[in-house]
Amino acid sequence: MSRVSPVALLLSAWLGADVLFAAVVAPAAFAVLPSRGLAGDLVGRVLPVLFVAGIVVALAGLMLDRPWIGRHPRVRRIALVMVAASCAAAQYSVAPRIERIRREIPGPIEQLPVGDARRVAFGRLHAVSVGWLGLAMVSAASVIVLASMKSRSPTTAVGEPLIATPH
Repeated sequence: MSRVSPVALLLSAWLGADVLFAAVVAPAAFAVLPSRGLAGDLVGRVLPVLFVAGIVVALAGLMLDRPWIGRHPRVRRIALVMVAASCAAAQYSVAPRIERIRREIPGPIEQLPVGDARRVAFGRLHAVSVGWLGLAMVSAASVIVLASMKSRSPTTAVGEPLIATPH
C-alpha cells in the first residue's frame, strides 16, 4: 500500500483552490457583478489569501518533504522555493503597486483613456501578477507529480544508498 505524500496533499489543496479561483470565481465575478470595479475588489480580496496560503504551504512542504519519497527531491525543493517566491513576489511587490494605482484613479480603470500611463501600468502589473501566480501553480503541479511518483530505489537526495552495504 502506498502512502500519499503530505507535500503532494497540501499542494493539491492549494492548487485546487487556485484553479477554482482562476477558472471559475474571477471570470464569474467579472461576468455577473454590476461593475468591473466591484469584481476587481472581490478578486483583490481573494488573491492575498491565495498568495499567503501559497507561501505557507510551500514552506510547510519544504519542512515535510522527504528525499526518499517520490522522485527528484532537489527539483521538488527548488519548485517549492519557486512557489513561495512567486507568491511572495506577487503579494508583497506587485499587489501593493496595483493597489497604489487603483487609489490614484478616481473612478473605474476602464474609463481611463487606453494610453493613460496609469492604465498601462495597471495592465502590465496585472500581467506580472498573473505570471507569478501561473509560475507558482506550474511549480506546485511539478512537485505534486514528482512527490507522487514511486521512487526508483531507496537513495538519499544525493543518490547515495540509504543503507550501507558491507563489502
